[in-house]
Amino acid sequence: MSTRGIIRVGLGCWVGALVVTLVVPSLHSGSRDYWPWACVAGLVLGSMGYAYVARGRGNAAGPH
Repeated sequence: MSTRGIIRVGLGCWVGALVVTLVVPSLHSGSRDYWPWACVAGLVLGSMGYAYVARGRGNAAGPH
Protein backbone atom coordinates (compact mmCIF):
# COMPACT_ATOMS: atom_id res chain seq x y z
CA MET A 1 0.00 0.00 0.00
CA SER A 2 1.28 3.46 -0.81
CA THR A 3 1.91 6.15 1.77
CA ARG A 4 -1.04 8.14 0.46
CA GLY A 5 -3.26 5.09 0.82
CA ILE A 6 -2.22 4.62 4.42
CA ILE A 7 -2.93 8.27 5.18
CA ARG A 8 -6.36 7.97 3.51
CA VAL A 9 -7.18 4.99 5.72
CA GLY A 10 -6.15 6.99 8.78
CA LEU A 11 -8.28 9.94 7.71
CA GLY A 12 -11.21 7.59 7.24
CA CYS A 13 -10.71 6.28 10.77
CA TRP A 14 -10.70 9.85 12.11
CA VAL A 15 -13.92 10.61 10.24
CA GLY A 16 -15.51 7.48 11.69
CA ALA A 17 -14.38 8.38 15.19
CA LEU A 18 -15.74 11.92 14.78
CA VAL A 19 -19.13 10.63 13.65
CA VAL A 20 -19.31 8.19 16.56
CA THR A 21 -18.35 10.84 19.12
CA LEU A 22 -20.96 13.24 17.74
CA VAL A 23 -23.75 10.64 17.52
CA VAL A 24 -23.29 9.15 21.01
CA PRO A 25 -24.03 11.94 23.51
CA SER A 26 -22.07 10.36 26.36
CA LEU A 27 -18.88 10.58 24.26
CA HIS A 28 -18.94 14.37 23.95
CA SER A 29 -20.31 15.53 27.28
CA GLY A 30 -18.84 16.01 30.70
CA SER A 31 -15.18 15.14 31.04
CA ARG A 32 -15.10 13.89 27.43
CA ASP A 33 -16.10 17.17 25.80
CA TYR A 34 -12.72 17.39 24.04
CA TRP A 35 -13.06 14.09 22.17
CA PRO A 36 -14.67 15.54 19.01
CA TRP A 37 -11.92 18.17 18.91
CA ALA A 38 -9.27 15.47 19.12
CA CYS A 39 -10.83 13.90 16.02
CA VAL A 40 -10.87 17.26 14.25
CA ALA A 41 -7.20 17.76 15.13
CA GLY A 42 -6.42 14.30 13.72
CA LEU A 43 -8.22 15.19 10.50
CA VAL A 44 -6.41 18.52 10.16
CA LEU A 45 -2.97 17.05 10.84
CA GLY A 46 -3.66 14.06 8.60
CA SER A 47 -4.77 16.35 5.79
CA MET A 48 -1.60 18.38 6.16
CA GLY A 49 0.45 15.19 6.04
CA TYR A 50 -1.43 14.03 2.95
CA ALA A 51 -0.77 17.33 1.19
CA TYR A 52 2.91 17.08 2.14
CA VAL A 53 3.24 13.54 0.80
CA ALA A 54 1.18 14.28 -2.34
CA ARG A 55 3.58 17.07 -3.28
CA GLY A 56 6.39 14.52 -3.22
CA ARG A 57 8.32 15.79 -0.22
CA GLY A 58 7.27 12.99 2.10
CA ASN A 59 8.64 10.12 0.02
CA ALA A 60 12.24 9.16 -0.38
CA ALA A 61 13.33 9.74 -3.96
CA GLY A 62 15.86 6.95 -3.79
CA PRO A 63 19.63 7.08 -4.19
CA HIS A 64 21.02 9.42 -6.82
